[in-house]
Amino acid sequence: MTETGGTSGSGSPMEKVADIASDIGEYIRQQRNTAKISLRQLSKLAGVSNPYLSQIERGVRKPSAEILQQIAKGLRISAEALYVQAGILDLPTGGPVGDAIRADAELTERQKQVLLDVYESFRRENAAARPAATPATDSTPAAKPEESA
Repeated sequence: MTETGGTSGSGSPMEKVADIASDIGEYIRQQRNTAKISLRQLSKLAGVSNPYLSQIERGVRKPSAEILQQIAKGLRISAEALYVQAGILDLPTGGPVGDAIRADAELTERQKQVLLDVYESFRRENAAARPAATPATDSTPAAKPEESA
């Protein structure tokens, strides 16, 4: 008999958790290498033991949200980015602009969040204004002012 909700192969919940742990570990390793920080330096900056951080990077351990936040601070990247990689948060909206803001190492986490909030508020405002606009802007007779005189 087969289990309900499970499939053979890579569909089991335990394998999905292992994949997430491996993915977040690889992402942290990439970020650490990009920042040119050693494992030992990151463990000190993040306040996480060196062996534990090594296990996270190798996908042996799946870190909690609190540990991810400490690692993000040590890497000087957005904790949100790590939460998304770990499957704690859904992929954020905003496309390339939001990604660029989150990736900017020159900005603090607070500055990034303020920029993202402002950007998203503009997007929501524009989206709310769209239904009030005429749906067919290309073919409306009112679009030609010389004909209305």
